[in-house]
Amino acid sequence: MKMLQKSAVMRGTDNMVIKEIPVPQIKDKEVLVSLEYVGICGSDVHYYHNGCCGAYKVDLSEDFMLGHECAGTIVEVGKDVENLKVGDRVALEPGITCGKCEFCKSGHYNLCPDVVFLATPPVQGCNEEFIAFPEDMCFKLPENVSTKEGALIEPLSVGFYAAEQGNVGTGDTVVILGSGCIGLVTLLACKAHGAGQIIVADLVQARLDKAMELGATAVINSGKEDALEKIKELTGGRGADVVFETAGSPVTIAQTPFIVRRGGTITLVGISSKEEINYNFAQIMDKEATIKSVFRYKNIYPKAIAAVASGAIDVKNIVTHEFDLDHIKDAYDEAVNNKTDLVKAVIKVK
Repeated sequence: MKMLQKSAVMRGTDNMVIKEIPVPQIKDKEVLVSLEYVGICGSDVHYYHNGCCGAYKVDLSEDFMLGHECAGTIVEVGKDVENLKVGDRVALEPGITCGKCEFCKSGHYNLCPDVVFLATPPVQGCNEEFIAFPEDMCFKLPENVSTKEGALIEPLSVGFYAAEQGNVGTGDTVVILGSGCIGLVTLLACKAHGAGQIIVADLVQARLDKAMELGATAVINSGKEDALEKIKELTGGRGADVVFETAGSPVTIAQTPFIVRRGGTITLVGISSKEEINYNFAQIMDKEATIKSVFRYKNIYPKAIAAVASGAIDVKNIVTHEFDLDHIKDAYDEAVNNKTDLVKAVIKVK
């Protein structure tokens, strides 16, 4: 095994450099994964361009490695690893939790206050050739699931968890505000849950076209027509059983109480950079609507992988752009500046 590996780190905002770092040494219950694909998440783009995402801020005085959506092949195993072997292809769930707090013990480990989550400052990410990771957070991929699809299991898990939080059921009318990657995986998850009508709204036509390709029943270009009026028309004035806000926009968050039906559910998925947003709670109380929120996911990876393996979900078609590791700065610049046709970019590490 070589001693040094290639990595990509942000050095200040809007700047990415390639540098060599040591290949990590694995512990007894860890595996060494040769990474093949890493996705670029919206949070990565916020860190790269703004230096922060919500309340999380990058220390710009030091190099910081982005990336948390990843998959690859195991090349070394620790002496106490029991269920994985060299040659296994795996998707990595990027949050390492304590396993001891009340949230971990009750199954809500996504709320663990001591989680170590890749590319969430100050924790370094995985834009690198090799990573050492705990065995129990590495999920084996079936033969018919590629490592590119494996890297997309992370965002797909967000969509699955959103659909679970919204209690989407057979025949439900669903509205998704935002058709970036998270909006699209929420769309796929709602389809898998049997939603009858799926309406997607966004400002970018290319993303709406992708939503139609993936199974939306109707799309609304919010820049060209009144989304609230169009949703009212499409739902016969009833509103949506479940409304998902996936853009993290103060505008669309504020629209949700006007879209949900009486007794329906609003599920907030997107993270807004603005901490306080004006919101019409009179609508919520009049409709007896439920508000749910999503923070990452829990206990989702196995079912998300199974859904892709079975063909129930075709996640790979979300990817619109692919770059190699040497051109990762081009990838991030494209993600920042190309709002016209970039939906999801991935880095092919090797």
